Amino acid sequence: MIWIQKEIKLKPYPRGFHLITNEILRQFPEINKVKIGTVHLLLKHTSASLTLNENFDSDVRKDMESYFNNTVKENERYYLHTSEGSDDMPAHIKSSILGTSLTLPVTDGRFNLGIWQGIYLCEHRKSAGSRTIIITLGGE
Repeated sequence: MIWIQKEIKLKPYPRGFHLITNEILRQFPEINKVKIGTVHLLLKHTSASLTLNENFDSDVRKDMESYFNNTVKENERYYLHTSEGSDDMPAHIKSSILGTSLTLPVTDGRFNLGIWQGIYLCEHRKSAGSRTIIITLGGE
């Protein structure tokens, strides 16, 4: 059994849903060492999230952004946490709804995903910096 843990930094992204599967793989070549196992990804932030969804049609990512911006609006009168900008509290809510971690199977040194699945960084802030992901991989 092998265990590998690594922290990676993603480049800054604008608000939206961004396919980051290949960026993760570029920064985590260690995945090639595992024939069978699981990988856990933890995004170390409270105003962004991770999810698994459509990796082909970019309209899906645009529609996801539109849905969440319509569902969790900015400038609601009942928000108390407003000192960091009008997008901050909605970003925390979106992050809680979608979550900040994924656990995925690894087979023959690759994420074992469906043909149309990809890992998204869901950036909920208008102007965010780089984001950090902790990758923990266990397997044989």
